[in-house]
Amino acid sequence: MKRATVFFGEMTNPEVEAFLKKHHTIIVPTGATEQHGPHAPLLTDVLIPQEIARRAAPRVGALVAPPINYALSYPHVGFTGLVHIRIPTFMAMIEDLCVSFANSGFKRIIFLNGHYDNTYAIAYACANAADKIAKDVKAFPINYWDGLTPDEVAEFSTLKTGLHANAAETSAILAINPDLVDMDRANVEFPPFPDFTVSNTGPVHTAFFFTAPGSVYWATKSGTWGDARKSTPELGERYIEAGVRSTLLVLDNIERTFTAMPPR
Repeated sequence: MKRATVFFGEMTNPEVEAFLKKHHTIIVPTGATEQHGPHAPLLTDVLIPQEIARRAAPRVGALVAPPINYALSYPHVGFTGLVHIRIPTFMAMIEDLCVSFANSGFKRIIFLNGHYDNTYAIAYACANAADKIAKDVKAFPINYWDGLTPDEVAEFSTLKTGLHANAAETSAILAINPDLVDMDRANVEFPPFPDFTVSNTGPVHTAFFFTAPGSVYWATKSGTWGDARKSTPELGERYIEAGVRSTLLVLDNIERTFTAMPPR
């Protein structure tokens, strides 16, 4: 007998039809194929949201779609192994996926993102798709870290702990599949940022990273931003579970917001 699965790509057509009689949510893990230091796999930003989606999906009545592996990695241009697509190509793909999933019967199309550079483009593509799908269908992105607590952010992802190929990301891969990590080559590196005089450094990073192809290659020699030497499977399990809680919390708030709005 065929085993049950949350993975859309592993299901048969009748299984999907049966699912859609009760549930209408699909989660699309979205990441990138790009360097993650000398120690972690190119698919790091895909494997983490895919695992988080696998764990979260049964709790929200969702399926997990095949992931989007190629996306917006132009800040990493210069590193070997990078494979990325143009912004218009990526947005067109997201828009087409929204329409296709909606036409299949899904009413919540959630792009669970694991690569920050994708976020704005996914949102704009979902907006482009909105007039091509039914009014009761909603498509949107969330980053798996959006609902982390301040303490979790401080531990896992800050300027001081690092934001790329750092201990948190590397540990998550150790928890998912330790055979994909070369801990003998795990390193520590931080971009040589100046002393910032603003508390919100987001606009500075948007200007430097998002608008400048090759900016990560310029800012780091190895591609690591953080101290990957501190990585452990135990830390990775805590990071993944924090990502699951974060994802579920954000999705709950989104659903309650949609429900709270009066009809017009």
